[in-house]
Amino acid sequence: MFPPNGTTERKIFLIATEESGDQLGAELMKVLRQRLGDSVRFEGVGGRAMVHEGLASRFPIEELSIIGLASVVKQLPKILRLIRETADAVIDAKPDVLVIIDSPDFTHRVARNVRRRNPQIPIVDYVSPSVWAWRPGRARAMLRYIDHVLALLPFEPEAYQRLHGPPCSYVGHPLTEQLGTLRPNEDERKLREGARPVLLVLPGSRRSEVRHHITVFGDALGRLQRDGAAFEPVLPTMPHLEVAVREGVKAWPVQPRIVLGEAEKRAAFRIARAALAKSGTVTLELALAGVPMVTAYRMAPIEAFILRRAVKLQSVILANLVIGGEVIPEFLQEGCTPDNLAQALGKVLADTPERRRQLEAFATLDAKMSTGSQPPSVRAADIVLSTIGRRSG
Repeated sequence: MFPPNGTTERKIFLIATEESGDQLGAELMKVLRQRLGDSVRFEGVGGRAMVHEGLASRFPIEELSIIGLASVVKQLPKILRLIRETADAVIDAKPDVLVIIDSPDFTHRVARNVRRRNPQIPIVDYVSPSVWAWRPGRARAMLRYIDHVLALLPFEPEAYQRLHGPPCSYVGHPLTEQLGTLRPNEDERKLREGARPVLLVLPGSRRSEVRHHITVFGDALGRLQRDGAAFEPVLPTMPHLEVAVREGVKAWPVQPRIVLGEAEKRAAFRIARAALAKSGTVTLELALAGVPMVTAYRMAPIEAFILRRAVKLQSVILANLVIGGEVIPEFLQEGCTPDNLAQALGKVLADTPERRRQLEAFATLDAKMSTGSQPPSVRAADIVLSTIGRRSG
């Protein structure tokens, strides 16, 4: 399936600057090596997973772990320098293909620079920017510098067609390969129905998110307890956030059990009856695990002001978007109050129509997100290789 171009070696340049993108890049590299054997060489930017697969990263991706508008402005000279240096590295390498993975504020700037300087290098974008939610004009603009978009969400190809963007293919979400670690066995299912069920509390995976949500989440649990609900709060987090989380929950009226790391988080998902979660990818993770939830999001006032004028959707919950209906309640900014969260949580902890409606919707996700017998990384690798063939042919 892979056309030769007169050389024995294929050079693939990949750029991922966040942990989730690093994992996608590593899985893609594994399949590309299976397809191409010893004739492939990887260059680019990535994290630990991609380095483990043989990538010599141009710089540590931690240099770009910048959250919030104020932080971005302060670090702007450094960001612009890294964009220039990365684009220079791509041009010098003359790869058979450039694969940019998520982080569009960084990777798309590199891609535009590369396309302007060497239009012959094919460029694949792995993980679509949220063109269906805000700044839809980006889709048409991407035609100038992106040859193919690899989508993680099943509704994204239709969005690109409607917005006149580049070719877009649904390759599947990596979570669909991890259902065994998310869904309960029979014993774990019984724990979900216990007299004191587990309530997951997920304030976010970044320090700024923890800071914005930790107090209101704790106050919501206090209201829920005063309303007579029985529950055991469990707060999964990562080691680098442990200190901030432990400090943040000291004043909570109901002390949570804190669990660390991905394996412990997944174990908690398998026994949880309900969740209070920050909006984001975790909502899709919870939905695939069959955990009804209440979602919330707070941010700095200036960021909220900007997003309210840019976002075009009724719901920003990924699980709602995939399901195609607003079954999961969300409380944003001023609506994110202890009273609102506690009232909604009471409805998903108990056996109510609201809880049953979520569970029925979650049962449709496997069919909606199916990619057949091919895992996402295989579908992605095949499109990367065929894109090389189309450009070089």
